[in-house]
Amino acid sequence: MSPSTTPKFKNPRAKYNFQGRTCSISGVGSYVPARILTNADLERMVDTSDEWITSRTGIKERRIAAKNEFTSDLAAQAALRAMQRAGVTAEQIDLIIVATITPDMPFPSTACLVQRKIGAFRAAGFDLEAACSGFIYGLEVAQQFIMSRTYDTVLVIGAEKLSSIVDWKDRNTCVLFGDGAGAAVLQNRPNAHGLLTAVMGADGRKANLLFMAGGGSRCPATAESVASGMHYLRMEGRETFKNAVQAMQTAAEEALRRCEIDISRITCIIPHQANLRIINAVVDRLGAKPEQLFINLQKYGNTSAASVAIALDEAVASGRIQRGDLILMVVFGAGLTWGAAVIEW
Repeated sequence: MSPSTTPKFKNPRAKYNFQGRTCSISGVGSYVPARILTNADLERMVDTSDEWITSRTGIKERRIAAKNEFTSDLAAQAALRAMQRAGVTAEQIDLIIVATITPDMPFPSTACLVQRKIGAFRAAGFDLEAACSGFIYGLEVAQQFIMSRTYDTVLVIGAEKLSSIVDWKDRNTCVLFGDGAGAAVLQNRPNAHGLLTAVMGADGRKANLLFMAGGGSRCPATAESVASGMHYLRMEGRETFKNAVQAMQTAAEEALRRCEIDISRITCIIPHQANLRIINAVVDRLGAKPEQLFINLQKYGNTSAASVAIALDEAVASGRIQRGDLILMVVFGAGLTWGAAVIEW
């Protein structure tokens, strides 16, 4: 085979894609609240310092939603921006998937509330819960609907108001998290590969490392559960760190293996924006170069399901990603869950 006809990469979907239906991201958008909470602000709230937070996490500030600003509001703003960039109207949306661990309420789904706010009344909608891995999970679920020709246009949103479940007296967790939303419009784009592969994984044996005990059927809200702090998220930091590095490395390597490409072929690596030390450890194990990374956690902290979605939007807007580039997105979250996706932009 001559160099001119050598494939750039293997498309793992090809053997299943007998109808020739691929799935691409046709538009992305993001939204973060106006209020900025800096490390200096946190110094006045808990026993911490800018040096302590920065050296351990890489985070300098995070966005905090207003009291009357909810997950569905953040999600709707990101969705409208993604739709505008994709050139699609509300009437064209067939399905809305919202990945979140901070829904407006247990039911109805946040997706239904977003549908009302953006006017997409033709669309079906549901929420997906995979914590920080939610956006990658959502992309893969959306792709299945498009590949099967069930739907033509799917809106995937990662959105969180984590400030509503953070214990602001716990210095080990309150410094980490922020609010925001990112969205992507998925469609078939003729003569394009789009989403090449997505790797997803979970290990429920380690569910106790990162969780919120209160609010479900096991522990409904009571005066006692609220008083004891059961409605705040809790995390075993050291064990979460170790598991995050290993899981993200494994997921990324499997995604690259399926596409038969080396990490050097990736133009932009977008990791879950949780902790700079985790990101550096994963990148080192993968043998990637710092210039391949896109990082914005210093501005937003860990926004869970919104994390890589916001970063993807900013990477595109800044010109870091161009048509035809290969992107690797890799994530890790409570569950434990993890995932990776390779995308031809």
